[in-house]
Amino acid sequence: MMRMQMRKMGLTTGQVGALVLSAALAVPMMAQQAQQPTSTPPAASAAAAPSTSTTQMPSDKEGFWGHLNPFARKSWVKKRTDPINDRLTELDQVNAKNAKDIADVDARAQAGIKKAQDAADAANQSATAAGTQAQNASQIAQSATGQVSQINGKVNGLDQYHPIQDVDVAFHGSSPVLTEDAKQQLDAMAAKLAGRQGYILEMEAHAPGAGSVGIQSSERLAEAVKRYLVTEHQIPVYRMHAVALGNAQMASNDGTSARVRTGSVHIQLMENSLAAQDAASPHGAASSTGAEQP
Repeated sequence: MMRMQMRKMGLTTGQVGALVLSAALAVPMMAQQAQQPTSTPPAASAAAAPSTSTTQMPSDKEGFWGHLNPFARKSWVKKRTDPINDRLTELDQVNAKNAKDIADVDARAQAGIKKAQDAADAANQSATAAGTQAQNASQIAQSATGQVSQINGKVNGLDQYHPIQDVDVAFHGSSPVLTEDAKQQLDAMAAKLAGRQGYILEMEAHAPGAGSVGIQSSERLAEAVKRYLVTEHQIPVYRMHAVALGNAQMASNDGTSARVRTGSVHIQLMENSLAAQDAASPHGAASSTGAEQP
């Protein structure tokens, strides 16, 4: 049947063999062309490639036919992991540098905070010390003011006396001899002066007799009273102030003048205002320095 078809087509046996050989050679060529990828123009390849990439990754194809090799070699793995390790190393270095910079900034910040806190503490201590000094100064000023007021009160009261007691010591005529009644009067008054400060005794001596005779007689009476108080009761002389009036008429309580008929010494106990302010004793007390008040 094949021969009948060849006869109809006018082909000889030699021509048919040539056709068969041509077909056998054409099949592998067509298969190879089908497997080859379509080539792209150089310009298009250059445009498609990223311009910023600096690391060229090696081709991931291995084998004679261009397929992936299921059994990867160490060199093949190393070529692909080296770029990744380089990038990781670079990132570790950047992280280490950033951590160091952060630590430096934190250290400087902590130092600044500590310095500011120390300055604030020092300022607070200075303010507290200044406040304490101001309070102490205020207390000292108040104390000084009180002392000044006290001193002013003492100075103002030095010459201010007020009467406490009156005693009239009578004599027989112009004789300067103290009677027993006169001594008892002086003893009673001196008993009240024991330990007392800030007082004086004012004495007015009267005696009958005109002119200088009466004055001299009254002087002897005043001296007799002063002598008795000094010798018997240790009354300081500077606390007694006497004046001899002779026969000068004395004013009575009703305002009329009485004629001097007998000798007498009128004693008036005067107390200083400082002694009245003394709280230790109603009659005053000795000062802390041992000196007597006026």
